Amino acid sequence: MTITPPALSVFETLESEVRSYCRSWPAVFDRAQGSYMYDEDGHTYLDFFAGAGALNYGHNNPVLKRALIDYIERDGVTHGLDMGTTAKRAFLESFQNTILRPRDLPYKVMFPGPTGANAVEAALKLARKVKGRESIVSFTNAFHGMSLGALAVTGNSMKRAGAGIPLVHGTPMPFDNYFEGRVPDFLWFERLLEDQGSGLNQPAAVIVETVQGEGGINVARAEWLRALADLCKRRDMLLIVDDIQMGCGRTGAFFSFEEAGITPDIVTLSKSISGYGLPMSLTLFKPELDIWEPGEHNGTFRGNNPAFVTSAAALDTYWADGQMEKQTIARGEQVEQALNAIVEEHPRLGGNARGRGLAWGLEFADKDRANKVAARAFELGLLIETSGPQSEVVKLLPPLTVTPEELDEGLRILARAVRETA
Repeated sequence: MTITPPALSVFETLESEVRSYCRSWPAVFDRAQGSYMYDEDGHTYLDFFAGAGALNYGHNNPVLKRALIDYIERDGVTHGLDMGTTAKRAFLESFQNTILRPRDLPYKVMFPGPTGANAVEAALKLARKVKGRESIVSFTNAFHGMSLGALAVTGNSMKRAGAGIPLVHGTPMPFDNYFEGRVPDFLWFERLLEDQGSGLNQPAAVIVETVQGEGGINVARAEWLRALADLCKRRDMLLIVDDIQMGCGRTGAFFSFEEAGITPDIVTLSKSISGYGLPMSLTLFKPELDIWEPGEHNGTFRGNNPAFVTSAAALDTYWADGQMEKQTIARGEQVEQALNAIVEEHPRLGGNARGRGLAWGLEFADKDRANKVAARAFELGLLIETSGPQSEVVKLLPPLTVTPEELDEGLRILARAVRETA
């Protein structure tokens, strides 16, 4: 496919230099449906990016679109802050009956604002309020958002540097397999907690991603997560699981921590919780932690009623019978086989495939290779991004609704892109 770069004059002259994805994908997109996006010149792209994980049910999912259009056409409430609305009630009832009760999760639900960073900020604030301590422990290569509190527990040096002020009260610890099995899990962490001379203030909480998306698709083992939960319990620290990108079924189960059999004290959700790509986030926490004063944490756009409508429709459609989890695991096995075949075909590239469910990464020893592969994939009609501290990992996040045929198509394009850039 030959792509003529569009005239991006208004984007280049008016929009800030901070823009990012449009530089990797120099097209002007006009329509999107299911697993595909279409630019204004008529080119078709298979989307294995899915709004950075915000479109687990694909673009303009017809079931969710119908629910949204019906709601708008009857003049349903659009903006309601935290007022009671029929849309919010329907979402809460669906979330409780379809997600929380079947998993025996007792969480209270908080609407902190429209973004994942809002959910993380609320989680950190609540943990500090409950424990009366300032320190939060995070992990190497973590990503939790771009606001100051979230940046303080994020690992990426480039993103941290953008804060412009010291990022304090966050302490990084090694993520699972950081030392490639040479050091026992949590040896350093436990030693610092025990040693009165370590300089580590007693943390209020630990925040973790079960699969680090922006960090390079680093997958924590279930036993590592269980050991972390046990450590938090023994040392009187709250456990926060950031499920913003890996929740809502991305790894198979609705919550990514279910496989480990743990119950975090606090969970953050965003991205695909609205089902339709509409801004929405949740902070979930155990009832005994709900010590907020009314209005102590608020935000103008914490009540996105159209998002409540599409979210409830997504839960009722895809999570009532357990089939979505089985399908995602099966599709993940399909991806794993294809990526392993690519690794075997190109041993000198030092490739490594890893992931869970439909979150996968292909790492290259040559740190520049991933960007070249992603660029060639775009030319061939596939949208994929890179991740990792040096963008050394090709990252695959196809919609959970992707068909086996679409998955095969995208994986063939990826294999060709690797072959043609080797």
